[in-house]
Amino acid sequence: MLCERATDRPPGLEGLPVEFRYCAADGLRAAVRGAQVLMLWDFFSTAVRDVWAEAGSLEWIHVTAAGVDTLLFDELRDSAVVVTNAHGVFDRPIAEYVLGAVIAHAKDSLRSYDLQRGRRWQHRETRSVLGARALVVGTGAIGRATARLLRAAGLEVRGAGRVARGDDPDFGTIVASSNLAAEVGWADHVVLAAPLTTATRGLVDATVLAAMRPGSHLVNVARGPIVDETALLAALGSGRIAATLDVFGTEPLPPEHPLWDAPNVTITAHMSGDVIGWRDALAAQFATNVRRWLAGEPLLNIVDKKLGYIPTGDR
Repeated sequence: MLCERATDRPPGLEGLPVEFRYCAADGLRAAVRGAQVLMLWDFFSTAVRDVWAEAGSLEWIHVTAAGVDTLLFDELRDSAVVVTNAHGVFDRPIAEYVLGAVIAHAKDSLRSYDLQRGRRWQHRETRSVLGARALVVGTGAIGRATARLLRAAGLEVRGAGRVARGDDPDFGTIVASSNLAAEVGWADHVVLAAPLTTATRGLVDATVLAAMRPGSHLVNVARGPIVDETALLAALGSGRIAATLDVFGTEPLPPEHPLWDAPNVTITAHMSGDVIGWRDALAAQFATNVRRWLAGEPLLNIVDKKLGYIPTGDR
């Protein structure tokens, strides 16, 4: 059980008939020897790669996150070790975060906060989300939950994934994310909910940002490296677009990073899925899979290690 600190332990696992070894990254080398299962409670750790030579008994690694990009490396991909993730736990909370970001942008909340701090009374008209357009990049479970909630609020929604197609039950139309620059101009809100893979790293570059319509809004609840942050800073500085950012190339975002002072941006601390009780949900999900593993039953939420995500649909 890899934790950020050895004393920071998942709740509710005490009754499981297995031997747990709790450690932080500096103790993983010793703890992983002879272990059959590794649970990454510290889900952004990259320590597994460093101790892989000691992990010869591993059968299964569980990551308590939706994204597994920080875990995967070539030796793990080529091994027989099964990887599972926290598929399903964060879908609705992240969708709610996105809806909140969309509404806050439409209602010009940043400007309202600035006026309040300056004790200035300034009446304004804002926009309705009814009939606004949202392009959700990433058609997996989180993207689909987001699409359903945005559509329920009255937005017109499209998806962007690996394969373009029509008549999707959640998105209606799915366009090819490889042609994103030609598609983002349709949207008032571009929502990034895709896994970080070789195909999505740097996907939102200067060309894509320049193709976004003036006044539109970028929401990133995926991974920071999907966006070229230098190009994003330029786009924000020009006043053409706004952004709500929950993820960044470097986390925590350094205090000196220019994004803190960029105009038209809302920054949160990688917390879009972290609603009250999320740790309990993650631990309960893992406990369910442990019971299945002990019973010899198929594990839930198995990640395709070559793709880097659970292939529930073309993303």
